[in-house]
Amino acid sequence: MTPFIAELTGTALLILLGDGVVANVILNKTYGHNGGLIVITFGWAMGVFVGVYVASPVSGGHLNPAVTIGLAALGKFEWAKVPLYITAQLLGAMIGSFLVWLTYRKHFEATPDTNSKLAVFCTAPAIASIADNFISEVIGTFVLILGALFLVKSTSSIGSLQALPVALLVLAIGVSLGGTTGYAINPARDLGPRIMHAILPIKDKGSSNWKYSWIPVAGPIAGSLLAALCFSLIQ
Repeated sequence: MTPFIAELTGTALLILLGDGVVANVILNKTYGHNGGLIVITFGWAMGVFVGVYVASPVSGGHLNPAVTIGLAALGKFEWAKVPLYITAQLLGAMIGSFLVWLTYRKHFEATPDTNSKLAVFCTAPAIASIADNFISEVIGTFVLILGALFLVKSTSSIGSLQALPVALLVLAIGVSLGGTTGYAINPARDLGPRIMHAILPIKDKGSSNWKYSWIPVAGPIAGSLLAALCFSLIQ
């Protein structure tokens, strides 16, 4: 695999399992219906584990523009490669969410609630507040990036051996900090599936809530840069 294919494949697997567990819990007439927050956070953590494990030997297993930008800001990743990685991550997220829709297509049809359908693809605040929602995403991503930087001992690669610790870190963020915005902490994870929600032929799908879409993009990037600054000061 090339790094581009690795990032695309790893991110697609991450979203397939992450959005997939949300669909299993939220959509009607599934065996996992009403499974709850713990099931969702665990599913996302395992999605991170699988995606990072697959991609890390080739690309470093970023799977997240916030990770890529944070490493580049620290000088641990080439800025020239950032657009390539982010493009792969965004396309991978779109592919993963498309596969979730394909898997749960009949369950989307059986679910009348438009918010539930949107929640499978992307995040939304429990209480709408631009400043608070932004801060929530900043803090969650700050924890992710700072924790990951120490887990990987200052290298540009998360690595296969670090896949499980990173997954546990995401699990901790989800159960502790995920109750406000649904913890995107990854611009591609939110934007790619939101685009797919907008273009897929989902019955009675409602709005894709584009007015909120900048927060799970800008918040994680800001959190990543703050984590990189903090890491450099500590080091």
